[in-house]
Amino acid sequence: MPFTADVVLSPGALSRAPQPLLPTGDGLVLRPWHAEDAPAVHQAFQDPLMHQWHIRASDSEEEAAGWVAEWVKEWKGERTAQWAVADAETDRLLGRVALLDMSLAGGVAKVAYWTTAPARGQGVAARATTTLTRWAFDEIGFHRLELLHATANHASCRVATKTGFALEGTKRSAALHQDGWHDMHLHARVCDD
Repeated sequence: MPFTADVVLSPGALSRAPQPLLPTGDGLVLRPWHAEDAPAVHQAFQDPLMHQWHIRASDSEEEAAGWVAEWVKEWKGERTAQWAVADAETDRLLGRVALLDMSLAGGVAKVAYWTTAPARGQGVAARATTTLTRWAFDEIGFHRLELLHATANHASCRVATKTGFALEGTKRSAALHQDGWHDMHLHARVCDD
């Protein structure tokens, strides 16, 4: 069945090439995940703050290894693209940034991120999000990127605002966390912002 409007991105827009390494230019690098990252991912998910804002918990390094293996495979499927955020000199894992729920035909994706406890307060999420956003718009050709966070997650709201994602509204009772249902802020950027 033909589309009534042009397709924004064709299949293969991402997967025709290997997942790129994206330097932030200020000491961080967004890089594809490696199997060796599993212990650091597991450690990151032992932090109570991660449990507050994320629906997953890691019970073992083996479980985290399964996640990492899945994140590596997702690049070829072009529905999700996830990067490890690492220190450019030491390669120490500082967080994760991702494009989720990608619709290539519509040119839309959701941005998500987390940081390890030792990396918080250093602008890691904002720097990684800025780099990923620039790549998604300028190199790939996405039209719109969305970012959702619980309204009670003030740190995430600061990251969204700092990286130019305008607040578009509140989705009421839209996400279930361990402490119940949360309203979610919807932020977004379009390519010509």
